[in-house]
Amino acid sequence: MEYVDPIKDIKSINKIKEILKRQSQRDLLLFVLGINTGIRVSDLLSLRISDVSDGKEIKEFIYINDLNNGADSKNSNEQKAYFLNNSVKKELRKYFSQHDFTECDFLFKSKKNNQPITRQQAYRIINSAAKEAGIEGKIGTHTLRKTFGYHAYRKGIAISIIMSIYNHHSSAETLRYLGIERGQKQLIKVDVNL
Repeated sequence: MEYVDPIKDIKSINKIKEILKRQSQRDLLLFVLGINTGIRVSDLLSLRISDVSDGKEIKEFIYINDLNNGADSKNSNEQKAYFLNNSVKKELRKYFSQHDFTECDFLFKSKKNNQPITRQQAYRIINSAAKEAGIEGKIGTHTLRKTFGYHAYRKGIAISIIMSIYNHHSSAETLRYLGIERGQKQLIKVDVNL
């Protein structure tokens, strides 16, 4: 996997949102859900409508089986909960108002068939929007996960919680992953709502 960067600038995040909003509500939802939850792109693409909605209301959490805890882990089939904040719920409501879905439909359904969009398509969506927004650096689907962690850390979420989400073994590993140098002075805001 190629190394990618988080999007550190809020103005750039908002610019990408505007570009994706003009393009497709599905693509905007992919971006917003990714940067607000830190869910891996492979897990995002496998989500179904029933994972985010009970048919009447949007759920508070998405539950995903976490199979990547490592071979030495006792909890190799642990279920992780990912909180759906107001930004995500707003985009989900818009998306649901524009389409008729059944509970077994994929959330990020391809326009060509009943399958989810591919990782390559998700990459093209994120990468081209970032380029159009004038963002320098390496941007890919993994950027969503890194952007979530970077902003969560900057807004005061404990590094131990972020480590747990990423299944990292040390805070140094997580800080390196987020592109934060050890000893780098960080101004912390306690408010995560991208």
